[in-house]
Amino acid sequence: MTDPLRLGIAGLGTVGTGIVRIVQTHGDLLAARAGRPIVITAVSARSRTKDRGIDLSAYAWESDPTALSARDDVDVVIEVMGGDDGPAKATTEAAIAQGKDVVSANKALLAIHGQALAEAAEAAGRVIRFEAAVAGGIPVVKALTEGLAGNEITRIMGVMNGSCNYILTRMEDAGLTYQEVFDEADALGYLEADPELDVGGIDAGHKLALLSSIAFGTQVDFAGVALEGIGSVTIDDIRQAADMGFKIKLLGVAQLTGRGLEQRMSPCLVPDTSPLGQLSGGTNMVVLEGDAVGQIVLRGAGAGEGPTASAVMSDVMDIARGSRLSTFGQPAKTLRKARAAQAAIAAPYYLRLRLLDKPGALAKVASILGDAGVSIDRMRQYDHKDSAAPVLIVTHKTTRAALDEAIARFDSTGVVTQPPVAIRIETV
Repeated sequence: MTDPLRLGIAGLGTVGTGIVRIVQTHGDLLAARAGRPIVITAVSARSRTKDRGIDLSAYAWESDPTALSARDDVDVVIEVMGGDDGPAKATTEAAIAQGKDVVSANKALLAIHGQALAEAAEAAGRVIRFEAAVAGGIPVVKALTEGLAGNEITRIMGVMNGSCNYILTRMEDAGLTYQEVFDEADALGYLEADPELDVGGIDAGHKLALLSSIAFGTQVDFAGVALEGIGSVTIDDIRQAADMGFKIKLLGVAQLTGRGLEQRMSPCLVPDTSPLGQLSGGTNMVVLEGDAVGQIVLRGAGAGEGPTASAVMSDVMDIARGSRLSTFGQPAKTLRKARAAQAAIAAPYYLRLRLLDKPGALAKVASILGDAGVSIDRMRQYDHKDSAAPVLIVTHKTTRAALDEAIARFDSTGVVTQPPVAIRIETV
């Protein structure tokens, strides 16, 4: 096939302009690799007069992004506007209805409406590709749908939000509080307009839900992701975890168990010698575990103009070559609806307490833990200048339900002076 593949780009922010740069800079290389030219014919954005540092004069302009879908000179609509509804959803639906393929970087849209959009696309003989929606430049969607297609995936795990990883590693390296680094990251433009999308785990939760669907053959279920952000992590937690040989990461974990699909995005401790423990700055890492291949570790830039645009172009190239994969790796109508399950697999936990410095205080806490079936592996007490002593406990493997039962009874001791912090220690 020698006819050009014609692209319409909806959204000219960081990613959209990055796509234009790649097509303008590497046109000959793309054509050689795809076996046909890749060209941009039309674009759409909110402002036509904004200086984006690229020449858009050769492309038709549509003020309404849904109008891209109706153009006879557009084969593929690239949706990089963002948002889980509104213009992004309308444009994607219109593209499918008009017989266009869609390439999206929109994790929120697909995490919430992915099942319906996939069914509509497949019924129309169209494809939706979304490599750029998960972990930026890391080709994790392709790894799951193609490279590991012969495996039963047993677990997905990863650091999928670079802003949170930056905050946690910056706290450790500089000895700063969470609020100090949060303010710094916000000033540098590292956080979303609504920072809770980042620090609350929502952005990373969207990504985890998409990967879970591919890995386990289930319908996308973002509502089933247990979310806990990093706002409660203190510099003391980071220092004390390091003292015990761990790093704290906002970690996504998904696995299919007899109880259902477990999906959680929460702060976890990982061994400091593990690949995840050594991950610093804004980098992402995804760990995939399959029954035949074992463990695969993918590391790279999780955001930014170049990495995300690169991932978009990976999908464009597949379409240009004639690849017609189902949205989530198998026909959408065959995806089963999984029952959401809370973490039931036992694991050790990090438990931070402040106890009144008086005889028998620790014994009362240990007794309650023991009554709940939680045993202590290691314990440390740190120097203090007031009447309450910081105490760190690492438990043997236990369930979160058992630990929560014990924590709920701590108030009755009269020696626990503030709410405890409990963080799961994940086996890597």
